[in-house]
Amino acid sequence: MKVAIPLWQGRVSPVFDEANRILIVDISDGREQFRQEESLLSHNPFERARALPKLGVDLLICGMISQMQQNALDSAGIRVIPHICGTMEEVIAAFLDGRLENGAMLMPGCGRRRRNRHQKKG
Repeated sequence: MKVAIPLWQGRVSPVFDEANRILIVDISDGREQFRQEESLLSHNPFERARALPKLGVDLLICGMISQMQQNALDSAGIRVIPHICGTMEEVIAAFLDGRLENGAMLMPGCGRRRRNRHQKKG
């Protein structure tokens, strides 16, 4: 599995749509095999959605992402885990440990709002 994470100063870029570089992490048997950095040459959401599969990416872990970009990636078969923040090392470790999709590393304000939205008042 290849996981892409947008880079910004050693951290997850806060907005995928504006990121210029991604880190691609190849994961096999639950362990990191290698990493490589790639440039994102276009900010067009559909061109980005076509570029990631060409790099072999299966999953994007990112901060904020526009609905248009999310839809384009969904159509391209790329799974997205959005609203993630932290250093590359923290995020990769949380993903490998299975903590990322359980709410670890969520951007401030993203987790609580999502949980409370469906709770009944009263």
